[in-house]
This record gives sequence, structure tokens and C-alpha cells, in this order.
Amino acid sequence: MKHLVAVYGTLKRGRNNSHILRGARLVGTDWMPELSLYHLGPYPGAIEEPSPGVRVEVYAVTDTMLKALDELEDFFPERPQSSLYIRQTMDTRHGSAWVYIYNRPVKTIQRLRSGSW
Repeated sequence: MKHLVAVYGTLKRGRNNSHILRGARLVGTDWMPELSLYHLGPYPGAIEEPSPGVRVEVYAVTDTMLKALDELEDFFPERPQSSLYIRQTMDTRHGSAWVYIYNRPVKTIQRLRSGSW
């Protein structure tokens, strides 16, 4: 089965984890104003919080790729509360897509106002 996934950090084209999406079809890009992006050091985290927007790339992925993404993002469907990221669906201009939402407090973390990492 194919799923849409919107990515905003190390999974984007040319970034260090983009190889995980090798074979996935790039559907397009979008700007998501319902998200805010935070700088977590070697990778970013997005949370649901209004902002000028976060730039995402939307990919069509297989079940196998989605499982690999869950592993990369430390998402545990059976115990989401302990996951580093929560995977949830959000609307994009390309349809409903999975987005990995950072699942830790961001109070002391630098917000990336540009919406791009």
C-alpha cells in the first residue's frame, strides 16, 4: 500500500537520511502554517503550533518504507507516549499525509523562524 509522508528535515532531498526514501516518488512540496520547526542539533523537530509555515517535501512511500521511517523517528505505534516523534496525518495540498511530530517539550529549544532546516 502507498502512503503519503511529508518530511521537513534530514529526509529531504540531498540530506543525510534521504537514502531511506530512495525509490519513493516525490509528489511535491508544500508550506504548512500549522507547524513550527525547532532546531534539535543534528536534526529538526516540528510541533503543531501556528507559524509562518514549515517547508515540506511530500513523498509516496510503501509500507516497508513507512516502517523504516518509524524506526528512524523512534515512533512506537504500540506505545506512542514514549516515542520521540508521533506519526499523525495532516492535510497537505497533495492530500492527507503522515507527518512526524516531535514529542518532547520545546520550551528551551531554538525555534527556526524560517520554517526550513
